Amino acid sequence: MNPRTSAQDVLRCDLCETAVVQMHCDTCLVNLCKACVGEHMLSDESKKHEVVKFSLRKSTPLYPGCKSHDKERCEMYCNQCDIPVCNSCLASKQHLGHELSKILQVLEKKKYTIIRERIELNDTIYPTYHVIASDVQNRMSQLEKEYEDLSTAITKHGMDCYREIDKLVKKLKAEVDQMKSTQFKTLQKHLDEINKKISNIQDDIKSTEFAIDTYDMSELLSVTSNVHMYRKLPEKLVPSLPKFIPGKILGEIFGTLTSSSLTSDEHGYSMTTIHKSTDAASSPPVKQLLDEPQTIINIRTGYGHPYNVACLSDEEIWASGTGNLMKLFSINELEEPQQLKSIRTKSGNSPSDIAVTKSGDLVYTDYDDRTVNFVNNEKTKNVIRLRNWKPRSVCGTSSGDLLIIMESDDDKQIKVVSYSDFAEKQTIQFDDVGKPLYSTGSYDRFITENRNLDICVSDSGAKAVVVVNQAGKLRFRYTGHSRTTSSNNEPISLRGIITDSQSHILTADYNNDCVHIIDQDGQFLRYIDCVIYPWGLCTDTNDNLFVVQWGSRHVKKIKYLQ
Repeated sequence: MNPRTSAQDVLRCDLCETAVVQMHCDTCLVNLCKACVGEHMLSDESKKHEVVKFSLRKSTPLYPGCKSHDKERCEMYCNQCDIPVCNSCLASKQHLGHELSKILQVLEKKKYTIIRERIELNDTIYPTYHVIASDVQNRMSQLEKEYEDLSTAITKHGMDCYREIDKLVKKLKAEVDQMKSTQFKTLQKHLDEINKKISNIQDDIKSTEFAIDTYDMSELLSVTSNVHMYRKLPEKLVPSLPKFIPGKILGEIFGTLTSSSLTSDEHGYSMTTIHKSTDAASSPPVKQLLDEPQTIINIRTGYGHPYNVACLSDEEIWASGTGNLMKLFSINELEEPQQLKSIRTKSGNSPSDIAVTKSGDLVYTDYDDRTVNFVNNEKTKNVIRLRNWKPRSVCGTSSGDLLIIMESDDDKQIKVVSYSDFAEKQTIQFDDVGKPLYSTGSYDRFITENRNLDICVSDSGAKAVVVVNQAGKLRFRYTGHSRTTSSNNEPISLRGIITDSQSHILTADYNNDCVHIIDQDGQFLRYIDCVIYPWGLCTDTNDNLFVVQWGSRHVKKIKYLQ
């Protein structure tokens, strides 16, 4: 048995071939015993030998050799020239003024890119190409059958044409008359509906003319406007006429054969779904919850107590906390999070809540100043100023509107108000029997909109998530889920709330150091436990969760979906 290759023997030194391996040269990839280290170091003095303990082999980076200077290793990278550079290169001033990076950082970015591309190739592109190949093969089989059917049809038509020509003419004329009648009936019905709406609009205009000048509150309050019913314009019906292609009497017996073709559509296939039905086209890919949520990054906010977070993009987030500054952070996973800029509130007060609108503007509420404010190009503008009410939480909707939770000055009334173009559009305050939907008192409440347009409020006073539909009708209340296997089972104390692409509702439970995940119908799914005193929440377009940890003063980025 060869002692150097036997699985039953220990590894031996590559020089003396007898002593047990204790060291390793990362430069030459040679195993050494301690006695042979000196001999190996002197064997080739042109190299910078990196000798480490055998257990730490490959831990020392093997820097690339410099193409301009022999025996020099490159530990830096010139971003402008796109090449590795050594100390002699830098001393020559050839790269003076150029942007430099540590080559290890370039290596990590390159590895990260390769890993992501390999995952994409293996998990998405490779199986997609298999599906495409199968699709083409199926199309060829189908095409073979269709060409056979075409030949059969031509033969049959030739046999029938002689005796059926007269009957065919009558049939075609009857079809023309039927098509004409059907289209005229449809268009006339459409015209009648439009004329009816025109009449109704005229009636509405006349019925509301007196409201412009009247000061009679009873009459004014009785006026109802149906303008929202008419904003959606009637659909446009465009009739298309059938075409008759006459055949030549000689040579072509009542019929022609159109040419065949192959059209190319570069957007015909999708990486996520190869064949989409009409209903599925607008639905996101189904994602499963991870068994163990993974913390991706921790962002140090610098606040004494951070409260709120909002995603500007997948690589930038806004955060707010104690003090009057709202901070924008970069969150590239390959680099340390960096604060990009800060915006001071117009009043100097701490913002109650922050959100990012559909158009990418930052919006914040100022509870003490009774205002809602927009920040665009670092300029702040009061867009809503309230009387007798104070704004608490705010979120943007899929339609571009704003949803705002408000408290009355005496803390005895709570309502949700929808704003469109900064004009009040809808108020949600009571259920079908006139009872308040939300608890009273000065408690923390947060709001978000789900994909199905439900309006979700985490109400810490009620210890519940209150969900109403778009019309403001109560759908359900979620009051928590018993944790019989956990020692951390305090009464829930809800803070931030957010939804994701799967229509899950996530809400922060401050008392129990967790985030509850429920489905769009209020059924409990699971907890995310890797948080401390969670407060504000937001999700990015990849369904990563950002959690403000009030106790640790960090914002934590968590992956919880596959």
